[in-house]
Amino acid sequence: MLDQIKKLRAELLHYPVKNQEDLEAFRLKFVARKGAIAALFTELKHREPAERKAAGNLLNALKTMAQERFKTLGRQLNLSPSLHPSPVQADLTLPPLTGALGTLHPLTIVKMRIIALLERIGFNMAEGPEIEDDWHNFGALNFAPHHPARDMLDTFFVAPGRDRVLRTHTSSVQIRMAERQPPPIRIISVGRVYRHETISARAHCTFHQVEGCYINRDVSFAELKKTLLYLIRGLFRADSKVRLRPSYFPFTKPSTEVDISCQSCNSQGCTLCKHTGWVEIMGAGMVDPAVLQNCHIDPEAYTGFAFGMGIERIAMLLYQIPDLRLFMENDVRFLKQFTAYA
Repeated sequence: MLDQIKKLRAELLHYPVKNQEDLEAFRLKFVARKGAIAALFTELKHREPAERKAAGNLLNALKTMAQERFKTLGRQLNLSPSLHPSPVQADLTLPPLTGALGTLHPLTIVKMRIIALLERIGFNMAEGPEIEDDWHNFGALNFAPHHPARDMLDTFFVAPGRDRVLRTHTSSVQIRMAERQPPPIRIISVGRVYRHETISARAHCTFHQVEGCYINRDVSFAELKKTLLYLIRGLFRADSKVRLRPSYFPFTKPSTEVDISCQSCNSQGCTLCKHTGWVEIMGAGMVDPAVLQNCHIDPEAYTGFAFGMGIERIAMLLYQIPDLRLFMENDVRFLKQFTAYA
């Protein structure tokens, strides 16, 4: 090894450096971490202790010599190099580059619009857990013990005994609020929900809901209709028509499904509205007295209404998005389209 060190020292002292390329080659050969001197240090670990001591002193001296010669050669070339020179020579007089700004996700944009509209008329935000017990997700909402929604084909169960589920709707938040807060109650519950469904262009196993609930003395169905009309015309066109169709939900009575005039074809008929001129966007109704009783609220003294909608469904209608799966794929090409809406 001593002969290798002497040979490398002689090569170092007589290495020709005439320009920047030569200087970089010198650095790579003698100074860099993967250069010839570094390789000898690696080899030194496997030598006998006696040889290791003598060769180690010479190698340290050679390493110092290489670094000093590298600096001297750099000064001679007026390059003032460092031991780790940057390959890019930046012009410090240029203005800084501005980073590309991101934008809000389309679901966030729609959620914020809905919340802003409802907060203007007195609704307040409420939150609850995504992992719920059977009582708050089903029992208190008047679901029968053998209701299909409780089946494993429809609901994700997360604990033995079938008592813990991934919530299937944000109505569970309304139950929790009604249990601990006496009327009047006027809340919005927003969040992710889960259902055991096959993922397709129109369905997903996880999606987002916005639900509103108002409980007070003498709340009427007319107030529900006016609230829905205000919300829909705030989200869509001011001349949007609204249609209520009788329906059934365990937790509201009477119940209704809410349709709006198709925004894509102006109710003339298209594939989006299945050539009917109407698109269903939410469910609503008056809170069932049994639900009020389950929350320890006197149904003789108080009434209320509730409504709920999927944020994905509203976003698809607002932005003419054909496939629900696009919301979950984080495709930058898709997300960049919503910069103007943020």
